[in-house]
Amino acid sequence: MKIQAFSRAGAVAAAILFAAALFAMPAFAGSWQQNVSVGGFNKVHLYTPDSVSAIGQGRGLLVVLHGCTQSIDAYLSANLTAAAEQFGLVIAVPDAMNKAGFGCWSYWQGTKARSAGDYKNLITLANNLLADVNLQIDPNQVYIAGLSSGAAFANTTACLAPDVFAGMGISAGPSIGTSSSGAIGPCETANVASRCAQYAGSYASHFDSQIASIAHGRTDTTVNLCYNEQNANGMADLYNVSQLSGENLISEGSSRTADETLWQDGRVSMLWFNNVDHAWSGGQGASGAYINGNSINYAVYLGQYFLDNNQRVNRNSAPELTNINVSQQASVVTVTGNAADIDGDAITVSASFTDSTGQQQLVSATPAATGSFSLSSPALNDDWYQLTVSATDSGGLLSTAYTEQLLIGPPPPAAAPELSELVVAVDGQCAVVSGRVFDLNRDLDTVTVEFSNVTVNASISGDVFSAQRCQLAGGEQTALITATDQGGLFSAEQLTFTIDAGQNATLDQHISAGRLDYTNYANCYLEYSTASFVLRENVITGTQCRWQDDDASCVGPAQTCSSASPGDGDVDNPPPPPPPANCVAFTTNNYSHKVAGRAYSTGNFYTPNYFANGSNAAMAGSTWGVTTLSSNDGSFWQTGACAQ
Repeated sequence: MKIQAFSRAGAVAAAILFAAALFAMPAFAGSWQQNVSVGGFNKVHLYTPDSVSAIGQGRGLLVVLHGCTQSIDAYLSANLTAAAEQFGLVIAVPDAMNKAGFGCWSYWQGTKARSAGDYKNLITLANNLLADVNLQIDPNQVYIAGLSSGAAFANTTACLAPDVFAGMGISAGPSIGTSSSGAIGPCETANVASRCAQYAGSYASHFDSQIASIAHGRTDTTVNLCYNEQNANGMADLYNVSQLSGENLISEGSSRTADETLWQDGRVSMLWFNNVDHAWSGGQGASGAYINGNSINYAVYLGQYFLDNNQRVNRNSAPELTNINVSQQASVVTVTGNAADIDGDAITVSASFTDSTGQQQLVSATPAATGSFSLSSPALNDDWYQLTVSATDSGGLLSTAYTEQLLIGPPPPAAAPELSELVVAVDGQCAVVSGRVFDLNRDLDTVTVEFSNVTVNASISGDVFSAQRCQLAGGEQTALITATDQGGLFSAEQLTFTIDAGQNATLDQHISAGRLDYTNYANCYLEYSTASFVLRENVITGTQCRWQDDDASCVGPAQTCSSASPGDGDVDNPPPPPPPANCVAFTTNNYSHKVAGRAYSTGNFYTPNYFANGSNAAMAGSTWGVTTLSSNDGSFWQTGACAQ
C-alpha cells in the first residue's frame, strides 16, 4: 500500500528510490540481529558492535554455544554486549542443528571431523562471517566459547580447527571424548592433550599459537568439578607450557569474584567462579536460564584475556591520521592533514572519491618528514561523492579511516526520502521490518516503523534500516514505515503481515490436545515444568506438520497439518501462483528515475535525454524534469500514472 508523501507545510513531495547500497556502513552496528540463518544454522543471534579491536585489524569474533535445555535467547540477557563493545567483538550465538539428549550439543556422539555435523556448521559459520566485509572481522581474532555441552563441543571444535580458532573459553565443560553419563556422574579420566592433537590431524601445528581459558562455577553440582583442572592441564600439556605459581583474584566489586591460575605466556588460564552453580557467569545484572549474575562477567574476562594473550595478531601499531581538513575549489577537492606511525614505519596516505554509481578515483601521497600531507582530486563531475582518507604503513597496517560526503555542482531539488526493498520477517510474535532508504539531498533525519500503534525508531546503517517489535497479537498486522528528512519532507509505505501467536498451554494440556506426546516429555518438562508455554505448527513435508517451541527443543510427533489443504507442499499438485503484482507509480525528477533503475539517458552529459526502461518512452525536461513512471512488474516502465 502506497501512502502519499507530504511536508510538514503540507506540500506533496515525491520520494526517490536508490537501489544500490551507497556509502554502506557495517550492518546493524551496535545491535542484535536475532534468528539469522547463516553458516548452516537456522537460528543465530548476531551482535555487531560499534567498536573495533584494539589489536590486529578490525573486529574479533566470539562464537558462544548454549548448554543443554538452554535457549539461545538466554544469552540476550547475559551481558555479552558489554564485552562486544569494550573489545570490538562480533558475538554469534548459534542454536545447535543436531541436538542430542536434552537439547544438548552432541559432543559425545557421531564423527568428530571438520566435515561432520555441527562441527562443519561452526567452521562454516566462522568463515561466512569472516567473508562479510561489513563485519570487518580479523581472521586472527576468531574465538569460540560455550557452557556445559556447548563447552565440550567448543573445545572439540577448536581442536578440530586450530587454524580457524585462535582461542577458546570452556565453562563447566566435560572433557573432550567423554561420555554423556560422565557429564552428570563420576569424573571420567581423559587424555585431553592426546585427543585434541588426534582431532587436529594435519592442522596440529596451529596449536603453537592457540590459547585457552578453562572455567567452572565452584558450586556446580551438575558437571563434575574435576573437569576444570583436567581440561586446563590437558590444554597446557598440548601447548607445552608450565603452570605459574600463585593465584589471582579477579573481581567486579567486592561481591563478584573469581580465582585465576595462569600458565606460561598466558597460553592457558583456569578460573573458579565464586558463588556460581552450573551456569554461564554473566556478571552484575545478568539473568536467564542457566545464566548467573553472582560472579564476574566471563565474556568480558575472555575479551581481556584474548586481547592480552592472542598469539596471532601483529601487535605493530597502525598509523594515525590527525588534523584532517577538506576544501573545495570548483570541481577539485583538496585534503590536508597529518599522518604519524608510533613504530616509525613508512606511511602512504590515500584518498578515494566514490561517486553515486560506485566509480572510484584514487590519489595518494607520502607525508613530509613532519608528517604533513596534501592530496588533490582530479576534476570531478557533478555528483555526490564519498571521500575516504586512510594511511597505510610499510607493514600493511591501516589507520582508522576518515570519511565525508561531498557534493560537487549545484544541489538537487528538494525531495523526500524514498523507501525501497521493504520486507517483514516474522518469528513467533516478533516482527522485523527492514529495507533501504535513500535521500537525494543527504539530509535524512529518521525512519520510524509503527506497529499496532507503537512507534519504533529504526536503526540506520548507510542506506539500510531495521526495526523490531515483539509480543504482537496474533492475526493480521500492519507496519507503517515513514522516512523523514531534516526539512520535514517524508514518504511512507505500509506492509501487511500475519502473526501466529501459537497455542499457549501447559505440558499436560498440549498432550491432551494432541500437539505433543510422551516421546519428548522429558525435554519439555525439564524446560517448562508445569508452566504454560507456546507451541507453533511447523510444516515438515507435504501435509505433514509438527508442533514445536521457538528453539525446537520441545517438539511433537509428525502428524497431518491442522490447516492442511490439498496441494500444500505437493510437487505434483503445487499451490496456485501468486496474483500479479499491483501497479506502482513514482513521480520524481528524471535523474532519480535513472538512479533507481526505472530510466536511462543518452546524449550530452550536461543535457541528456531520458527514456523509460522497457517502453523507451521519452521523458521531458532533461535531468531535473519531473515525470511520472508506472509499472506492473517492476521492469517494464511507462510514462503516466497507473490505470484506474
